[in-house]
Amino acid sequence: MARTLFTNIAIFDGTGRLPYRGEVAVEGNRIVGVASGEARLDRAGAAIVDGATLGAGRGVTLMPGLVEAHAHLSWPSSVDRVINAMSLPVEEHLLITARNARVTLDHGFTSAYSAGSLGTRFEVALRDEIAGGWLPGPRLKASSIERAPGNVFGVPQTHDEGHARGAAAMRAYIKGCADIGIDSVKLLLSGDDNFTPGGSQELAYDEDEVAAAGAQARESGIWLACHAQAAAAVKLGVRHGFRVLYHCSYADDEALDMLEAKKDEIFVAPAVGLAVAAINADPSFNLPKPLVERGHKILELQSRLVPELRRRGVRVLPGGDYGFPHNPIGRNARDLALFVDVFGYTPQEALMSATKWGGEIMGMGDELGLVKESYLADLLLVDGDPTQDITLLQDRARLLMIMKDGACHKAPMRVAA
Repeated sequence: MARTLFTNIAIFDGTGRLPYRGEVAVEGNRIVGVASGEARLDRAGAAIVDGATLGAGRGVTLMPGLVEAHAHLSWPSSVDRVINAMSLPVEEHLLITARNARVTLDHGFTSAYSAGSLGTRFEVALRDEIAGGWLPGPRLKASSIERAPGNVFGVPQTHDEGHARGAAAMRAYIKGCADIGIDSVKLLLSGDDNFTPGGSQELAYDEDEVAAAGAQARESGIWLACHAQAAAAVKLGVRHGFRVLYHCSYADDEALDMLEAKKDEIFVAPAVGLAVAAINADPSFNLPKPLVERGHKILELQSRLVPELRRRGVRVLPGGDYGFPHNPIGRNARDLALFVDVFGYTPQEALMSATKWGGEIMGMGDELGLVKESYLADLLLVDGDPTQDITLLQDRARLLMIMKDGACHKAPMRVAA
């Protein structure tokens, strides 16, 4: 198997510690050696990537690939192509979804945990094509459509027939998703003020329906995720075994206590990027004034919520609902800077949440998200030190290498035999 050795680099290993000088060896799709300080790894037969010859003399940092915890690859807009629509003919929509997977990988996100699809089998098919090596994209945990009773904002109803009420219908839906290979079912446990005024405080399902979803998910071996703005929705999700809770903006003290009690079992992804995108949207998008006002409200709520979750040890991950015209896919790394600037994380804490904890949300914490021997070789080589300036990760030109599963999606310019 091909062997690559990285030398004259700083290593950010994903644990939250500051970068250290060292070397890393990759063979096949695994990291086979990590050395620190003056220690040297075996060079026999290796292609050498010498950090001293790369970048602009600022030094380079090797780190784990980033994980997007709130991915919407079928939301159509990306930095390369803004599409002002959510409902598209299915043929075009699937092609755009595949393209957005490539854009996500182009920006250093080697894994993605989906928070909802716009086609029932879009992401199952995409995940398998990527895993087979036939399409470029991140490792993907495929989601269902965001299920809710009746009509769902932005969801073409022809793509999914499973919106019936009742515990039996909920069980059938969860089982059906597992049968077609979906990894995570996304339910809208609450509405959202962006859907309807006051919708964030409305519950979409009753206790029996959510309990049925939790029970069937456990039987079928499938994960559950939820959109939960209202405190009552957060509590429903925690009580019934939801693994990932999105937003949680209105969580009260009881909800915070419940999240803390389950902190080793759950993940929270607040999607702060969407609020900031609404506040700072280019005037050409003509966002309605209420949408911008709600962005300010959510930012205010989350600026209090997330530091408290952090204090309690809850795993909060970046992922900002990217894919809308004013918040396109490809800007995902902005969330890391928002964790620092808005929530008070240190850069290394924000990076750990997108790497180490990213591996954990993917269900692969024992082999993904760290620069560690035997771990998968999902790696970035960055021109500079992102623990000193986390905004470096927003600049594609500063990503000198993007490696996924030991193969370079973007190769460094200078490699010596």
